[in-house]
Amino acid sequence: MDMLNLFGRFSRLVSIWLAHPTAFVLALLSVIIWAATGPLYGYSENWQLIINTGTTILTFLMVFLIQNTQNRDAKAMQLKLDELLRAMHGARNEMIDLENLTEEEITRYCGEFKKLHLRYEKEMERRGLEKKP
Repeated sequence: MDMLNLFGRFSRLVSIWLAHPTAFVLALLSVIIWAATGPLYGYSENWQLIINTGTTILTFLMVFLIQNTQNRDAKAMQLKLDELLRAMHGARNEMIDLENLTEEEITRYCGEFKKLHLRYEKEMERRGLEKKP
């Protein structure tokens, strides 16, 4: 198994586990235990260093896990939307690859859809119908 697949599987498992309430309870208990030991260690710099170092390392590592999960979810969502566009009669297939366009091209499409929305609102007013939210 290559490194990318291994990391992908690992990040999925860790993200599932960390999203569970048990993970939150364990993290909370860790902080409570750390805080409770403060008087025992005289609130020393070493005592403070434990929580600072631990949370910094965990935060640093979580950035990569979260980014991996978000990238995978975004790709999966994009593929699902692409499939819906491809399968729908009347949909414009050029919309399938929007994520690879430049900002100017995407802005042009946004302007086009704003114009379509304004035409829709005018048509609803002309017919005396309520606008959908």
